[in-house]
Parts: sequence; structure tokens; C-alpha cells
Amino acid sequence: MAQASVTRRYRFCAAHRLHTDQLSPAENVAAFGKCNNPNGHGHNYVVLVTVKSTVPTATSKGVDLDQLDRTVGQQVITRFDHQDLNQDPEFADLTTTGENLVLLIWDLLVKHLPDGQLEKVGLIETRDNYFEYAGEARHAPVLREGRHG
Repeated sequence: MAQASVTRRYRFCAAHRLHTDQLSPAENVAAFGKCNNPNGHGHNYVVLVTVKSTVPTATSKGVDLDQLDRTVGQQVITRFDHQDLNQDPEFADLTTTGENLVLLIWDLLVKHLPDGQLEKVGLIETRDNYFEYAGEARHAPVLREGRHG
């Protein structure tokens, strides 16, 4: 059966502060710059969810986009939209970097979609920052990120 990929775009707005208790205040400022502001800052995030689909034929149907939209809405948008990411329980021991957020979004979606359907998750944080995860072996959590916007 022929396979294709379908990517859907979703949006949410959230605030966060890049900070870790593993670093001193001066080290946090050096690592995260203006993004370590104690008052936090926000982003208009764009999430790109790519799923594998069979190419629709007379006898088969492609991805149920309504179900995908419901799943992303329930698992991601409702959870993060207009929230402070630092208050999310999953970030209790993690820095709220884009790398860690895209991994969390993957984890939230993969267990609610049919096995093998989720292909990748992309996260646009700013005009210049894009993060992507495609389900390879997990790495240690990311504490630092480069230039943040």
C-alpha cells in the first residue's frame, strides 16, 4: 500500500523563563541571556505534526484529520495555550527549552496516535528557532540552547 505523509499546523501562545537551579544566577544569565528574565517572556508557538498515511484509494482511507486535530487539541493545545511552561509538571526538573518542549510534545502525542503513525513533530518558537524530533533514541535533557529570540 502506498504511503504518504501529512503535516498539520497548530498554534499556541505560552510564556516561559529559561532557568535552571543547576546553575548560579550569573551562570543562568550567561547561558540564557535576556531569556532568563525573572518575569519570563512569551512566544506564539507553531507546532507541525507529521503523520504517516496510506494514500487513499477506493478501498482505503487516509489519516483521520479530525481525530488528529482532536488529539493535538486535547494533548497539546489545551495543556499549553496561554500557560507558563515553567509551571507544567513535566518541566519540574527540566529547562523549558525548545528542544525539551518538542520532545515533550512528541511524548504526549505518540501514546495517543495509532502505533507507527507519528512521523515527526516540529516546533517553531521564533522566526529563527525551529526544533524537530522524529522519534530517534532519546538523549539526555537539554539544559542550554543557543541564541534565543
